[in-house]
Amino acid sequence: MDICVVALGKIGLPLAVQFTAKGHRVTGVDLDKKVVELVNAGMAPFPGERGLDAKLQAAVVAGMLTATTDTAAAVAESEAVVVVVPLLVDADGVPDFGRMDFATRAIATGLRPGVLVSYETTLPVGTTRARLAPMLEQGSGLTAGQDFHVVFSPERVLTGRLFADLRRYPKLVGGIDKVSARRGVEFYEAVLDFDERPDLDRPNGVWDLGSAEAAELAKLAETTYRDVNIGLANQFARFADQVGIDIKTVIDACNTQPYSHIHQPGIAVGGHCIPVYPRMYLWNDPSATVVRAAREANVAMPSYAVDLLAAAYGDLAGAGVLVLGAAYRGDVREIAVSGVFPTVEELTARGAIPYVSDPMYSAEELAAHGLVPHRGEVVTAAILQADHAAYRELSAADFPGVRVLVDGRRTTDPARWAGVRRIVIGG
Repeated sequence: MDICVVALGKIGLPLAVQFTAKGHRVTGVDLDKKVVELVNAGMAPFPGERGLDAKLQAAVVAGMLTATTDTAAAVAESEAVVVVVPLLVDADGVPDFGRMDFATRAIATGLRPGVLVSYETTLPVGTTRARLAPMLEQGSGLTAGQDFHVVFSPERVLTGRLFADLRRYPKLVGGIDKVSARRGVEFYEAVLDFDERPDLDRPNGVWDLGSAEAAELAKLAETTYRDVNIGLANQFARFADQVGIDIKTVIDACNTQPYSHIHQPGIAVGGHCIPVYPRMYLWNDPSATVVRAAREANVAMPSYAVDLLAAAYGDLAGAGVLVLGAAYRGDVREIAVSGVFPTVEELTARGAIPYVSDPMYSAEELAAHGLVPHRGEVVTAAILQADHAAYRELSAADFPGVRVLVDGRRTTDPARWAGVRRIVIGG
């Protein structure tokens, strides 16, 4: 096939490369000219995706992957179009469809009869059928479900391990009609491979969920579940702090029973997905009080971590406090919706002088994100925000002035912190 992938970000580019590995020719589209230049040179525009560099270079050298800024032209030469354009929500949970609408209108101008359009970007329920398919019809003069086909098929991968996740998890598909769904299933069966999963009740592969709406809800539901579960774990942890119980011991014990899957508490829930998609779900279903309460519980955790620090340290006014980790999770170079920002904000509000360090970011990069990089200034307290593996080796000797450490991820080794008051959430 000739395939067009719209948006060559941390999901779109690896997907494009995966499709070439199955023998298909791919044109990648991105509005950022620098991204297009790098991809055409066989260079990934971002680091950290295992296996991407070599696979990308091989695909470009073989002539199987090219990139362009011209969406309509790329679509016009394709049999299938996969859309991975970002969709964010504002502070009130209202989706910003601007970039998705722009991309969809551009796709429509190049759309030809018989083409499959698959949206992989997480969307509110009903968006594919009620918003995007009509937009494709209006711009192309064609009829969705008759002249061309539309499905929603959510990405279900984590950056850093995307190629492994593509094989590991069933690919969910939902069409706006039965023919679209069949075309979607056939397409993904032709571009993906799947690991055997004896734990599943049916073979791993492409699963038709029956409608675009069901597939949209599946992505929102699985992500919202994680946020709610973490919110519950965080509330358990806060209670455990009150009564002097180690919550990790409790959670580990509970999870030995097969129907208990309690997640781990922590200082923050970050990234493009878990803190964002529950708000998108709430936009669809504002009466979901459980979802709203969990989101509020998780948003409050950076402030709670600073509460723990202040209770042990005393007045934070004028204190130099080092925040360890700018990334939203360990060993991933991604700062989107990271807990570092509310942590720094809360420290500042209490009169502390917060500094940030992260082994995955230079001082200049941290400063570009509005953070104050630590350049050797005296600090007397620290908060661990990201669970980088390197932090397991840290010790009190690395921070001779630090009197109190709040480990927000239970990453540090307590044996290495003799002489420092080390505090964990729920412990």
